[in-house]
Amino acid sequence: MSHQSQFRLLGQRRFGPFFLTQLAGAFNDNLLKQVLVLLVTFHASDYTNLAPGAITSLAGGIFILPFVLFSAMAGQLADRYDKARLIQIVKGAELAIMAIASVGFYLHSLSLLLAALFLMGTHSTFFGPAKYSLLPRVLEESELVGGNGLLEMGTFVSILVGTLCAGILVAATTDPLLLSVALLAVAAFGLASSLFIPANGSAAPDLVVGWNLFGQTWDIVVRAHRVRAVWLSLLGISWFWFFGASFLSQLPVLVHDQLHASEIVVTLLLGVFAIGVAIGSLLCERMSGGRVEWGLVPFGSIGMSLFAGDMYFAASGFPAGAVPYDFATFVGTHGSLRMLVDIGLLGLFGGFFNVPLYATMQSRSQKSEQSRIVAANNVLNALFMVVAAGMGAALSSLAFTPSQVIGVCAILNALVAAYIYGLLPEFLWRFVAWMLVHTVYRVRLVGADHIPASGGAVLAPNHISYADAFIVAAASPRPIRFVMDHRIFRSPVLGWLYRAAGAIPIAPARESPEILARAYDAIAKALAEGELVCIFPEGRLSADGELGEMRRGIVEIVERTPVPVIPMAIQGLQQSIFARASRGSVKGRVVFGRRISVTAAAPMNPGTWDLSSLQATMRNMLGSPHEVPDHVPAALM
Repeated sequence: MSHQSQFRLLGQRRFGPFFLTQLAGAFNDNLLKQVLVLLVTFHASDYTNLAPGAITSLAGGIFILPFVLFSAMAGQLADRYDKARLIQIVKGAELAIMAIASVGFYLHSLSLLLAALFLMGTHSTFFGPAKYSLLPRVLEESELVGGNGLLEMGTFVSILVGTLCAGILVAATTDPLLLSVALLAVAAFGLASSLFIPANGSAAPDLVVGWNLFGQTWDIVVRAHRVRAVWLSLLGISWFWFFGASFLSQLPVLVHDQLHASEIVVTLLLGVFAIGVAIGSLLCERMSGGRVEWGLVPFGSIGMSLFAGDMYFAASGFPAGAVPYDFATFVGTHGSLRMLVDIGLLGLFGGFFNVPLYATMQSRSQKSEQSRIVAANNVLNALFMVVAAGMGAALSSLAFTPSQVIGVCAILNALVAAYIYGLLPEFLWRFVAWMLVHTVYRVRLVGADHIPASGGAVLAPNHISYADAFIVAAASPRPIRFVMDHRIFRSPVLGWLYRAAGAIPIAPARESPEILARAYDAIAKALAEGELVCIFPEGRLSADGELGEMRRGIVEIVERTPVPVIPMAIQGLQQSIFARASRGSVKGRVVFGRRISVTAAAPMNPGTWDLSSLQATMRNMLGSPHEVPDHVPAALM
């Protein structure tokens, strides 16, 4: 597929108005919440006799509570009715909520302000399922990662700007009129932009909405659990929010108690983190070649643990000042640059971790229940953040310093990541393939449109190196089940990786008829279920880099399960260190950036080919690597 910038979506009606609506909502959520916190912190006597710390904790809990209570109902409504119209109703309600907050400012009523905050949490609860399930309805699958990247970037930037504007606004004035005008203006902008979101119909028009909050909540969680990839994606997203909530909650205390710096440094660190997440989210589309790339998830989790761990060491060794550091003094102090780089890269890798999981959640769930899956995600996110708050409080009571809590987060992140990847090893398989083609090789896929978007098919590439499977896997827009010689599964590393990818071991009939029979059964089952299966028809690795004779195995596979066969040609690996032909050769060294091409020919339908025609097609492809029609799309990954 030819690459197109994700930013083009901003100028299209199917995405642009929705994007602006999301930005306004995220901004107003944080503007209201932060204004409330700052007012009761610095002007507490005007609102309450309670301690500011208690109000801050209460405000956080009140905002999260609707996600637990109403997510199930929100998911049902978003599946039952047109998502665009539902968003418009929710944005209309936001105007009324801001009017309630305005009255609270005028009356200095903490109760009314907390009620408005609860209602804004409810607003976000109903907005979320419609928001995330709208994307797969208006975007192509190749646009999902880019769209989610833009959405996550915009959300984190809006959170940051909303928080900063709250600080500037409260520092400049406490005039209820100005506070009300700001909140109402943003709500009005969000409503206006939502009116331009085009209608997209109902995903489940016959759905009967259930009003039992707890029963329906349990139902959506069970529904999400049915598809393993979706469920693990939800757990991964919820873990990201657990990690983020745990980490960010320590920043104010870290700045005050360990860094001995002023409040402006907290804003600086939060800003760098948000910018890192925004950049990482945007880069996902470029790094994944416009498709849902699971390989970025392990990459992201590794970076999160590394830079959170380094921040623990950087903060622990930061020199204490005689007086609190202001902005300029902090930036000029030895060790501050290291901390800023750590938190920025932590956010960057968090974007790599989070965006593919959202795209997986959307692409792997059924269209008729996508909103309920998003609602289940919101419930899990809220629960994980509550547990994160409890863990932070427990560790603080045990005299853990903020930097030690961050260190604990880094260790827990590594353990949880290992657990998730153990449950769904395809994450790691894709990671190895992705790393290989983004470090050692540059892979060009020619004829991507010849690989079917759905349904069973057999891929038949030539076999010239031990890296062929990884190259084909990285080039393919769909997951692949590889058929591999059973002896390779004895290797501790390669065997584990191939088993992780669901590879099918096979053996010649003369060597093990039992393994061969099991392989044919597994291949037939995979093809019947609409999977891609890849078999190297030569049956062995080429000794000289040339195409060898075809074996009959591929014929028997297609005779048993008639599906298209797609000849493929891998070129550029003949002189690779992974090729048998280059062993002992100077040319067989590692050359970073080596260009590899993978060409897919038009599918050969059952009954229209035999081994000789398959071999002739592959030989022609290998003999004329540059004779590709101009209209055939190519992707440089």
